[in-house]
Amino acid sequence: MTTNWNDFNDAEQQQGFDLIPKGTLVPVRMTLKPGGYDDPSQGWTGGYATESFETGSIYLAAEFVVTAGDYAKRKMWSNIGLHSKKGPTWGQMGRSFIRAVLNSARNVHPQDMSPQAAAARRIQGFHELDGIEFLARVDIEKDAKGQDRNVVKLAVEPDHPEYAKLMGVPPKAKTGGGTSGAPAQAAPAYQTSATQRAPVTGKPSWAQ
Repeated sequence: MTTNWNDFNDAEQQQGFDLIPKGTLVPVRMTLKPGGYDDPSQGWTGGYATESFETGSIYLAAEFVVTAGDYAKRKMWSNIGLHSKKGPTWGQMGRSFIRAVLNSARNVHPQDMSPQAAAARRIQGFHELDGIEFLARVDIEKDAKGQDRNVVKLAVEPDHPEYAKLMGVPPKAKTGGGTSGAPAQAAPAYQTSATQRAPVTGKPSWAQ
């Protein structure tokens, strides 16, 4: 008796994965691969950070899965820098990326300095980034073998003209007049004004 692990004639042929074109905007869900490195003095807890044996740098090993559109279910991997012995740049880039991810996921304009926006850019720990969904820009870089691969280096924030359409949220009003930019059903709890109800669903998906 042949099983499907003896006879491969009826196996589907391999699908060639063309790279996602550089600059494509895609909604993604980011998960963190725990590396077991903690430094409570830095707020790095939960075992999420990874230490490189080669360089001693500390980073978050992130996987990004495209959640919708032509490239749904495609995966990309990138490291988010936390600390490098070479200097502060690596960690600053990581902090900038995470700030943009929070703005993108929580629909906060990068120039918004209100108390609600400030609260949206704070996290209790890296667990809040594990499973976060945001809009990403796909880039291409060489891997260790010199092969091209897709990576995520930029989160697309609500000031981008395509953000509202691709994230399925109403565009924000540029000025303070009217409430057209603040729909009750899409606004997470910290964005609600005095006149708005909190969302019916309770916590937004990123807060569960």
